[in-house]
Amino acid sequence: MSENYEIKLKQLENSYGDWFNGKFQISEMTDKYYPYDNIFSPIQVNRITIKNRLVMGPMGNICMADETGRPSEKMIAYFEERAKGGVGLITTGLIPTSYGIDNSLSEKGDLSIFPRIDRSRTVFSGWRDLAAVCHAHDSTLFIQLTPGMGRVGNPQCLVTKYKFPVSASWNPNFYMSLVPCKRLSDREIDKIIKQTGQASADAKAANIDGVYLHGHEGYLMEQLTNTAFNRRKIGKYSDWQRFGIDTVKEIRNRCGKNYPIMYRIDLSLALNETYKEKMDTEKSLKKFKNERTIAQTLDYMKNLVEAGVDIFDVDLGCYDNWWLPHPPATMPSGCFLDISKIVKDYFEKEGIKSNVGLKVPVVAVGKLGYPDLAEKALRDGQCDMVMLARPLLADPELPNKAYRGDVEDICPCIGCQEACINEFVEGGHPQCAVNPRTGFESELPEEIQKASKEKNIAVIGAGPAGIMAALTLLKRGHKVDLYEKDREVGGMLIPGGSAKIKYELKNYLIYLKHSLDKHKDDENFNLLLSTSATIETLKFKDYDVVMVSTGATQIKPPIEGINNENVVFAIDVLKDPSLVKDAKSIVVVGGGVVGCETAYFLKYELDKKVSVIEMMSYFMNHTCTANRGHILHYLEKSGVDLHNCTILKKINKDSVDVLKNISKTVPNPYNTWQPILPENMEVSFSKEIEIENKKINIKADMIVLSTGIKSDNMIYYNCVKQHIAKEIYNIGDSRKPGRVFEVVRTAYRKSLTI
Repeated sequence: MSENYEIKLKQLENSYGDWFNGKFQISEMTDKYYPYDNIFSPIQVNRITIKNRLVMGPMGNICMADETGRPSEKMIAYFEERAKGGVGLITTGLIPTSYGIDNSLSEKGDLSIFPRIDRSRTVFSGWRDLAAVCHAHDSTLFIQLTPGMGRVGNPQCLVTKYKFPVSASWNPNFYMSLVPCKRLSDREIDKIIKQTGQASADAKAANIDGVYLHGHEGYLMEQLTNTAFNRRKIGKYSDWQRFGIDTVKEIRNRCGKNYPIMYRIDLSLALNETYKEKMDTEKSLKKFKNERTIAQTLDYMKNLVEAGVDIFDVDLGCYDNWWLPHPPATMPSGCFLDISKIVKDYFEKEGIKSNVGLKVPVVAVGKLGYPDLAEKALRDGQCDMVMLARPLLADPELPNKAYRGDVEDICPCIGCQEACINEFVEGGHPQCAVNPRTGFESELPEEIQKASKEKNIAVIGAGPAGIMAALTLLKRGHKVDLYEKDREVGGMLIPGGSAKIKYELKNYLIYLKHSLDKHKDDENFNLLLSTSATIETLKFKDYDVVMVSTGATQIKPPIEGINNENVVFAIDVLKDPSLVKDAKSIVVVGGGVVGCETAYFLKYELDKKVSVIEMMSYFMNHTCTANRGHILHYLEKSGVDLHNCTILKKINKDSVDVLKNISKTVPNPYNTWQPILPENMEVSFSKEIEIENKKINIKADMIVLSTGIKSDNMIYYNCVKQHIAKEIYNIGDSRKPGRVFEVVRTAYRKSLTI
């Protein structure tokens, strides 16, 4: 049986590259399974009845509490929005319980980016308020407790507090592998267990409905309960199951048998399946080869239930293959339903029941924000509940809309992870690329207020910024003419959503078109397709306000041969793949997001031989680690050649001449088991990249340029110069090239002021 599990795991890992050619279907917002009777049926967990099968996954908290760790008005409003939206169970983001032991949790001055429940009674009022607002909307609330970060915590504690990060054994830090993580003593581990029990008792006293243990993703609880990280030879915690089981028993001792305990776990780290022979050759991975098997995990889960766990959610992976626990846009929807089914079948076969005699629900995770997909998973017995994290940031009303059958009105998550995850990695707090109110619910009202004076407004350009502006302005009560020079709306979303792996961006464009279509009979709205907004037209219409959202143009670098017939732009290829239909080998110039996703498209959909050159040290820099990792890992598996620190010198008819730094100090372009550190983090012991340039010729029939974009802002400056209107604004890429996150946010906020 164990061998069959490992075969299944290998098959899954292999399928996540060209998944669109296999068992996974491209998901859409359809309502074939409406009414969603399974989704909206109640379920009992311990002595609590949850009103439906939808769970808000642990998204939030980071930098959303005040300096004491007490949930702030911002954090409470953020969760209340999801409770109002109809989700059955809300789980918070992680709340550490190991302050004073895990040195990575706090910064100078004992400050922390995490909310706290351990500090003192000063934080309790915030938690009681949070519980109260969730209960007011009939949502159940579980607090996610983590015994700590360990090796995946911030290593800066070494230079700011002169203390090592910690782990189950001497393990390398994830962010800086040169920083060792100190082995915890048995006494320190005992203290963590006691502190977690106390935090659970405090949660119960704060009227929180249950606790949710974070034993997943390579955090400290997993480090102590997985043989990949726990290599202790002596002491009671050399038994890798003991920490988790003793923690659950302590919570039961402090909170009684009727207080629900949920446990987050990965069925496998899948490191061996992901990296194969690299587990023997890469220094950062070598120690982790002896990971917990699926059979061992199932046995551990059985013992956790015996100790007192009532419910699990389960998936795959850890930080070192981060695209698994955080599946990005380019991963398939429902990617871990096979994993939840393995656990469900095992529990059924073993007759496993909770300590109150109930079946143990298994929660499925992994891009399940499509009502039809979620309903089918429940109907087919692949899971008992469905966890939605990012989809509820994109649209908190998803449950209510699904119940009503208004599926077309659900704003889909685009899987970019730039606002919800990368934003707090860079120093912000969780937000959403397609929902500019997420994280700002306490200051931006749900109902957009009418403007004091109706204005006649021209919005020029119907990309995501222009559409968001038009929709917001209409809600403000203005008259809006939306100009678009092309024959359809969407702007960069059109080529951006053309590859099969970018199906969620295409779904977002469908949603925006649907939102505009709802105004087709609105006398205050005109959509002017195939129409350029000239200065003469704008003068004639005498607008009160002109908002320019004319996007950006692609940059053509001054390279010899750049105007050859075998040179095309990446965005043009995504719009019209026939441009490269006769090419067998292609060089993509530029290793940013667009360049690498284009390379993926060329390889996996068009079966071309592909090389990518990038002049900087890293491919897809400033992109969420999970999104970057998935693309680069499967580019390597498919044989795409990545050349970083490489400068394009000349384009020939059948090749390119490049200057490549071949020094051994150049970062490995295929390294997906370590993140790129933020540029404001000083790393005094990192190696400088030495220069050892070599001229190389790369054969290629076609050259595809992805060398950046620049703002197309001529219309804006002409409008300003000629005083076309009393108010003239520049938004979207025409102001500054950005991601969906930036352009939607700026368009929404600016429109609220008009």
